[in-house]
Amino acid sequence: MNFLTQVLHLVGSGAAAFITARNMRDPLTRPNTLASLQLAESGSVPFLETLRDRAATEGDLWLAEKLTRHANDERRHGQIFAHALRQLNKQVIDFKNTPKSVEKAGEPKRNPFFDAYFEGYTSAELKPEAIDWIAFLASTYILELDASKDFVRMANVLPEDEPVSANLKKGILSVASDETGHAAYLREALERRLTAGEVDAVIDTWRTRKVNAMLAMISNFIQKSGKSPSLVQDGVPTEMSEAPAALAA
Repeated sequence: MNFLTQVLHLVGSGAAAFITARNMRDPLTRPNTLASLQLAESGSVPFLETLRDRAATEGDLWLAEKLTRHANDERRHGQIFAHALRQLNKQVIDFKNTPKSVEKAGEPKRNPFFDAYFEGYTSAELKPEAIDWIAFLASTYILELDASKDFVRMANVLPEDEPVSANLKKGILSVASDETGHAAYLREALERRLTAGEVDAVIDTWRTRKVNAMLAMISNFIQKSGKSPSLVQDGVPTEMSEAPAALAA
């Protein structure tokens, strides 16, 4: 990374950390933050499981085993955030019953972060059946490494003198620990395929992409005056009455 990119990385990471920590700390924005985290963590499971099957078919049993653990961790993370929402008498909104935007009916909403992060890649190239292994490993390594730090920051803004928040803090810290482990195996997987110099180069490339993606996300956040669509609704889903082990203790 050149000096300018390093500076932008620090600025972008600091701004994102401030936004996410503030949204987690504020009782009014916490439910939406928890819902977005639940959707992100749970939503990655099918992708990882398809990659696991692909790795096994290609004979990389080591990577298949790591991806199995990764998928199981992400499933548990989704349960942690879903449980936190239930304690607030909230649940993720049922998008099947949500009317599509009149402005762009029938078109999926674009994510400015991922549009910038994966610039130059087509949707077909990003499918788990087709994505280049190096691109997957390096891009996900950066996301997992940074997420591990972001989750610690979010946990640290929660008070410990209130049972629900204290329990959530423990859960988020366990998520952070898992993300650190994911980053470690992803880097090891890169090192199994590339020389040390090549690993550093590809990680540097995706770090630069992450900086650009963060700036795009922050710009979009400012344009929308910090507002985002609601992802939650009142009520607790009856099929999710059991608390995950990480939060039940």
